[in-house]
Amino acid sequence: MKISVVFGTRPEVIKLALLIKELEKRDNITLDVCFTGQHKEMVLPLIDFFELKINSYLDLMQPNQTLSSLTARTITAMDGYFNEVKPDVVIVQGDTTTAMSAALTAFYHKVKVAHVEAGLRTHNMLSPFPEEMNRSVISLIAGINYAPTKMASQNLEKEGVNADNILVSGNTVIDALFFTLEKVKQNKEYKVDYTNGEKIVLITGHRRENFGDGFENICFAIKALAEKYQDFQFIYPVHLNPNVQEPVRRILNGAKNIKLIPPVDYIQFTQLMEASYLILTDSGGIQEEAPSIGKPVLVMRDTTERPEAVLAGAAKLVGTDKDEIIENVSRLIDSEDAYNKMSQVMNPFGDGTASRKIADHLLMDSRS
Repeated sequence: MKISVVFGTRPEVIKLALLIKELEKRDNITLDVCFTGQHKEMVLPLIDFFELKINSYLDLMQPNQTLSSLTARTITAMDGYFNEVKPDVVIVQGDTTTAMSAALTAFYHKVKVAHVEAGLRTHNMLSPFPEEMNRSVISLIAGINYAPTKMASQNLEKEGVNADNILVSGNTVIDALFFTLEKVKQNKEYKVDYTNGEKIVLITGHRRENFGDGFENICFAIKALAEKYQDFQFIYPVHLNPNVQEPVRRILNGAKNIKLIPPVDYIQFTQLMEASYLILTDSGGIQEEAPSIGKPVLVMRDTTERPEAVLAGAAKLVGTDKDEIIENVSRLIDSEDAYNKMSQVMNPFGDGTASRKIADHLLMDSRS
């Protein structure tokens, strides 16, 4: 069986790396790994860290690209790729432009699509944008769906996906997290200490739907919290997008216990998560990772495609309302009971064996 794995962004390589390594161990598989270059600078160090072999590199990234132009270039490039490689199965992950474009082009070539992290839904096409549309399109195409949770599997079944084409696998990001923390532990060259003995509130923010008033509200909330809790360090790796940089720099620069740092790589970020007291974010993946290391997550969004974390009590939606953010962070800092209730929840997204389960299933599926 010839399997192609296609990725383009940092979250994709993180969530596919351990699956690629599992597939490399298996007999009777010819593996072709394709990197589209959507997040070139952020992905290349991870390829080295996870020790992955890239067979095809498309280098599609361009400055100031639009979603439309990126989609068009990716489909055109993937068309040539499928003509050359001719895989039996293509594996895509998640909800990126790379994943959607690769799946659509695979459909045109009548190549079977296996979707890792299938079935996530907010049921709002504009939140998150464009990810909700991307993953919905992939689900219409995919012949095999690897749902991270039972709830994700149920979403697919409600949309008409045959249950025989779904495997609840857990989320491969947990595999990557455990691998990374262990590798850092064994290799001091990767070790970075951000704490200086202080408690950390870790902040991330980059969602398009929060641009404008949303980001201003987030920044004013962080500023107020830093003034209220001066024995905490508020560490914010600031996304390079000007829509993020401008309000963050304008409102938060100069506060003595707010540390605005450049974006950090995945290896550093896992250490930041592990060192943090709590996490304030609008990211999706962090909602999956943080419960595995006992970190409460406050999600600065109105919707989440990962409601399992919220239902389990490991995460809470707080939106971008300034007062709501302040109130919820304060509760976790002031109340030991509230903190313990969130930090001691078992991770609903898996136990670190998802990649092995997916590799086993792919081989079984090829024989059936």
